[in-house]
Amino acid sequence: MDISELFIYGVGLLAQILFSVRILLQWISSERAGKVLSPASFWTTSLIASLLLMVYGTLRNDPVIIGGQAVSYFIYLRNIKLKNMWNDLPIPVRWGAVLLPFAAAAWLLWGDTYSFSYILEHNKISGSLIAWGGLGQVVFTLRFVYQWWYSERLKESVIPNGFWIISLLGSLMIISYAIFRLDPILFLGQIFGVVAYSRNFMIGLRENKASQQPSAH
Repeated sequence: MDISELFIYGVGLLAQILFSVRILLQWISSERAGKVLSPASFWTTSLIASLLLMVYGTLRNDPVIIGGQAVSYFIYLRNIKLKNMWNDLPIPVRWGAVLLPFAAAAWLLWGDTYSFSYILEHNKISGSLIAWGGLGQVVFTLRFVYQWWYSERLKESVIPNGFWIISLLGSLMIISYAIFRLDPILFLGQIFGVVAYSRNFMIGLRENKASQQPSAH
């Protein structure tokens, strides 16, 4: 493995570490509270990790990874706003967070090296595997679409129990994609997630059960 490959895997590993840290912090907070929480750190860490993973996907010529992060990124931004944190961020950070994905999209569409057409031509992934990985990313992304819809209804950032069910399904699909793709970064990142998603689902079930029990008088 040469230096360039080490750098690429390093970027991906850092992204997955941040994703794991956000889940770990959310998990610990939820365990302490006895209910599923949506801490602000979950969304800010997600935003940074998503940017890094998009860079990793670009360097790996992997359209599945890039596409999987594109929608989630803006949902992370929306949750930061629902947490009333957006106006507390420095103006350059806010502008950068909004404009950077558009700059990246322009680069992918019209750039020479690592443009989207270049990635499709040099990805060395079969069409069927791209379809399967893409479907896994769609399912994985739908969890945040569902969370976004649920939060917009309540006008606050929350993580419903259905989020964890969708997460588990999407994660297992991506793990199988990572195995066929021979991508250790994706695989390691998702393995930890499966444990955390399962535990959060159990906490959510316990919370729902407790809320449905009549209070003692």
